[in-house]
Amino acid sequence: MLDVCYSPDYFAHTHTNSMEKLTAVANALKSWKKIKFHEPESLDLELLKQLHDPKYIDAFLTGTPEKLATFSGFKPWNEQLRDAVLKINAGQILAAELAWKNGVSANIAQGFHHAVYEYGGSFCTLNGLALVAQKFPNKRIFVLDCDQHGGNGTAEFTRRLDNLFNFSIYGLPFGCPTYERCHTRYVHPKQGSFAQYTLAVHEGFHMAQAWKADLIIYQAGMDCHQADPFGSAWFNTDLIAKREEMVFSLAKKSQIPMMFVLAGGYQNLDDLVQIHLKSFEAAIRVFRK
Repeated sequence: MLDVCYSPDYFAHTHTNSMEKLTAVANALKSWKKIKFHEPESLDLELLKQLHDPKYIDAFLTGTPEKLATFSGFKPWNEQLRDAVLKINAGQILAAELAWKNGVSANIAQGFHHAVYEYGGSFCTLNGLALVAQKFPNKRIFVLDCDQHGGNGTAEFTRRLDNLFNFSIYGLPFGCPTYERCHTRYVHPKQGSFAQYTLAVHEGFHMAQAWKADLIIYQAGMDCHQADPFGSAWFNTDLIAKREEMVFSLAKKSQIPMMFVLAGGYQNLDDLVQIHLKSFEAAIRVFRK
């Protein structure tokens, strides 16, 4: 069985489909026989205030001041969205624990890697990738970020958390810098190729092994798909499936526990759900033979 974290509380109405798709993916998985759902409990708010600026967390929790509370881009502030984000981040902690227990897990989640210490950004409210490193300071947390946008927020958190490493493969630069424990690989959205992407993925795993990572968090972004408004022209559905097979095969071979999240994806919701499901298909096929 593949351990999957999800709660109906993950749902919130927004002007994008980025929150709605979580419920759509969960509903699609309910008929799968090899999925075991886990509902996370409440998140320790003090942990959030250790991760992010307490002024930002207070604003996010109360909606005041509104400019800071909604800096991630979700407007207007509302309790449903707040509670959804909190529950999603609680799922990050649970998914990490399940990955250490069983080798692989998933959190049906998105919206992390652009959030920095002081505030959220680009529809990422809290940095749930750095949150795992904050929660488990004695574990080395390696982020393999395959979202189409560079993970600038996680990059900045590597300068605050010594147990966090970020490796970002992207097609759209997003101010994602290179630091001691933050490396990037750019694959051009028009002139790039899957061969270049494959090389980058292998580089990421080599770094994770050399750094002796205790956990890999895989951002299985689908906004690189050719039908996405942000996508790469060469990255078709078959290549997405090959990427997922490659990532989970390398994770199993490396013997480093892996948890994965959905990350970006902005095309038609029905089509988007189908390509997100390829991550779950690959994880089950590779790890649950």
